[in-house]
Amino acid sequence: MTLNQVSQQNIRDFCIIAHVDHGKSTLADRLLEITHTIDKRHLKEQFLDSMDLEREKGITIKLKSVRMYYKLPFQTIQQNQARKHKEDFQKTQAVLAESTNLQTYQLNLIDTPGHVDFSYEVSRSLAACEGAILVVDVTQGIQAQTISNIYKALDADLKIIPVLNKVDLPGAEIEKTAEDLCRTFGFNSEDILKVSAKTGEGVEDLLREIIKRIPAPQGDTSPAATPRALIYDTFYDDFLGVVASIKVVDGTFSSHNPQIKFLATKAVSTFQEIGIFTPLRKKLDRLITGEVGYIATGLKDIHAVRVGDTITPANAQNVELLPGYKEVKPFVFVSIFPIDNDKYPELREALEKLSLSDSSLSFEPEASNALGFGFRCGFLGLLHAEIIQERLEREYELELISTIPTVEYKIDKTDGSQVSVKAASDFPDTTQIKEIQEPWIKLNLVAPSEYVGSIITLCDKRRGVMLKMDYPTENRVVFEYELPLAELVYNFFDDLKTLSSGFASLDYDFSRYKKVNAVKLNVLVHGEEIEPLSHIVLKDKAEDFGRELLKKLKGVIPRQQFQVALQAAIGGKVLAREDIPAMRKNVLAKMSGGHRERKDKLLEIQKKGKQRMKRLGKVDIPQEAFRQVLSA
Repeated sequence: MTLNQVSQQNIRDFCIIAHVDHGKSTLADRLLEITHTIDKRHLKEQFLDSMDLEREKGITIKLKSVRMYYKLPFQTIQQNQARKHKEDFQKTQAVLAESTNLQTYQLNLIDTPGHVDFSYEVSRSLAACEGAILVVDVTQGIQAQTISNIYKALDADLKIIPVLNKVDLPGAEIEKTAEDLCRTFGFNSEDILKVSAKTGEGVEDLLREIIKRIPAPQGDTSPAATPRALIYDTFYDDFLGVVASIKVVDGTFSSHNPQIKFLATKAVSTFQEIGIFTPLRKKLDRLITGEVGYIATGLKDIHAVRVGDTITPANAQNVELLPGYKEVKPFVFVSIFPIDNDKYPELREALEKLSLSDSSLSFEPEASNALGFGFRCGFLGLLHAEIIQERLEREYELELISTIPTVEYKIDKTDGSQVSVKAASDFPDTTQIKEIQEPWIKLNLVAPSEYVGSIITLCDKRRGVMLKMDYPTENRVVFEYELPLAELVYNFFDDLKTLSSGFASLDYDFSRYKKVNAVKLNVLVHGEEIEPLSHIVLKDKAEDFGRELLKKLKGVIPRQQFQVALQAAIGGKVLAREDIPAMRKNVLAKMSGGHRERKDKLLEIQKKGKQRMKRLGKVDIPQEAFRQVLSA
């Protein structure tokens, strides 16, 4: 049977969703192996996770798609039976005769990212499917991302197949986890499948249930239907330009009509190629309703092709945009500078190349008297920022220094205008500010019940507002909080893992902007403002924050020939001060004797020299000092 001969009723589009490290990628490996999509000799662990960082961190960063073909009843079982009964001619003939009546199903798998930073890509992936496999690790149970993924799948009206993974492990709590799923989400116990993605136990049963439970895609297949396709991912190819991963919702896209347009961005192009992922790209002549594949748009600007946008023929009129599109805006901002300023052009080139395959990465030039030339970069979250920085250092061999992550504030000015501030250096003068608003998030947090008190204390300390607290089981508690995003950025996750012994997990989404009483805290070294060390902080916490920052700074700035004053100030008001004592040469070392007046005279000369140097001297702050303070 050739590709594209499968009818729409035999197509199944589904994704795998799970919390980080629950075995999602390993389960995808078994599906590829059992369906013979990848030869077992070439199959390696986490096959769809192609980046080194994905394998090292054990998470899926970039979603992957793959088309598989499968026959019912199981072809592999029948072949094994035929070999087993080779001596029995009649049994062999009966098995082979049955195999001629098999139906072929086209299974389109989308392996989604497992981290909250990429939640929008997950939501678009769900929109390209009719079903979802929910994977839960029986050694860890329900986690925050489990809850978030289920709600996203329910919002997308998907058929959810709950799967308990790692049932082969000695510490597996199979019945308890199944009971938790039933009690928390209302699943029936008989609908929950039990598999071991590592050994393959139960995976063939899962394949059969995918075909049985997940409905075929619905869409207009008539010849008069206007083709529409949803973009659920994009990446860049040096030869083909921007490649869009798509789900055909209506009609047929054919290479005979290559003129297309994008409804949200209004871009128009002639696509270069159309095809599917096997998981490598395979060129085809067409994609029909319900199929998942790709279109090589030929466009060179990745920002012209947005995730969530709708593709349709260029000459189509009055076509309705598919629901769910929104522009992805960065949440977290970090300034990145090369340690060697001569590497600035290389940093620019590296960021431009990474942005071709990651449209959510934004950057703009920035200059600092202390750190030189660099870029102010916008990221989806802290993990996204960490991944990009590691890729810059590994793939492009750059040594970088980055500032403390900040969030975007909205400031209403006294003249009636509103500005967005992403860095302390852009903060307006206090006299120009009418009101400041900061972003808040809705936080879902799951933890063992014994850590309830510590978690409530942490969230209260971080200005959290509790919305809900549930006990799905006697040993597990689920919190729903509203929390300022700025508090999450400042080591909230590390503190949470520490106080919960690593058992707590969280998931968040943007909620709204709320008024905040914030100020710009300046750091002065020897009377000179050091812009990279400026912070936007709460007014009532500014003094404590300033004292802590100056203590760290005092420990990393080398001593000078004169006393150096470190100050934390708001405007012209100094809130905290630390002094770095001067390095003093022992000018009396060569005097073995002599009158006391001679010694006092030498000391007075030294004192006057120190005072003159204090008036005229400059403090040399090495970049290593910035690296230590900013990383702390």
